[in-house]
Amino acid sequence: MRLALPILLLLLVPNAAMAAPCRLCGEGDTLTAPDEKAGPVALEVQTSLDFDRVILTGTAGGTAHVGPDGSRSTSGALAPMTGRAMNGDVVIRGEPNRQVRVELPRRIELYGFSGGMLTITAITSDLPAFPRLDAEGRLRIRFGGELYVSGDAEGTYRGDVPITVDYL
Repeated sequence: MRLALPILLLLLVPNAAMAAPCRLCGEGDTLTAPDEKAGPVALEVQTSLDFDRVILTGTAGGTAHVGPDGSRSTSGALAPMTGRAMNGDVVIRGEPNRQVRVELPRRIELYGFSGGMLTITAITSDLPAFPRLDAEGRLRIRFGGELYVSGDAEGTYRGDVPITVDYL
């Protein structure tokens, strides 16, 4: 049984604004409000996470993995992915040398044009433990994930990747 399953993940990412000042903090509290002079933080999509075509070769199902480094692998009843499958790549822009908090989703739901649904889990990235914009105000992040496919899931699937970015 050969079932062609094209998978495309369209990356739509909202721009995140600075955090609001602390309204509960008093004059002598140690928490400080964000710098009002700091420019907004913005996110620019360079490449969308794309599993390209995944071919189910049997009924048992399988997993397709795209790593943040661009590595690709499959297991179970999935044929190897083509070279067009690629990791997601975004650039955060903002005030130079500022530390930021970046939140990636734990899972991404993909919806098919014919009504089906698939889920990407195990989202991984090359995000450092303490992310900071460089001297030019940029930080590049690459990410990937794992897609489990089973049964009659033929079709094209798309989903959103909500990424939140705030200054610290």
